[in-house]
Amino acid sequence: MDSTDKQILFHLQGQARISMTELGKSVGLSQPAVTERVKRMEEKGIISEYRTIISPEKIGRSSAAYMLFRTRDCYGFLDFCRDHPDVVECYRISGEHNYLLKIMSDSTQGLEAFGIESDKYGTYTTLIVMSSPIEPKFLIPSLDETNVNLLD
Repeated sequence: MDSTDKQILFHLQGQARISMTELGKSVGLSQPAVTERVKRMEEKGIISEYRTIISPEKIGRSSAAYMLFRTRDCYGFLDFCRDHPDVVECYRISGEHNYLLKIMSDSTQGLEAFGIESDKYGTYTTLIVMSSPIEPKFLIPSLDETNVNLLD
């Protein structure tokens, strides 16, 4: 992966619906050349999918929490999490707890209801999100002239 591929990724992570023509102009390539590079990165699994970011508040999911969970019934718990609509992320972690979940619900009462439903699988600590003062960061940083060479 060269600096041009990284520039392509930088632009795609900010706007996945950018046209190949516009993307090519942004990185100094023709539309066919940039299309081929994107296709190659898709085939290699560097680009695994394209997503839409949805505003949780606009669809009634204004309450979020992280849950540290300890269980001895990992398979049952994971099945429960896969099937539950409020579980939006699940990570297997090391340490005192087995899992870290991100839960999104319509209210704090919905978060509490999730906890009650999950009681049968083990013990947990719930951390309610108050705000998100820092926007999620891109995996590929801004590629200005000063740091392009650092990424090669």
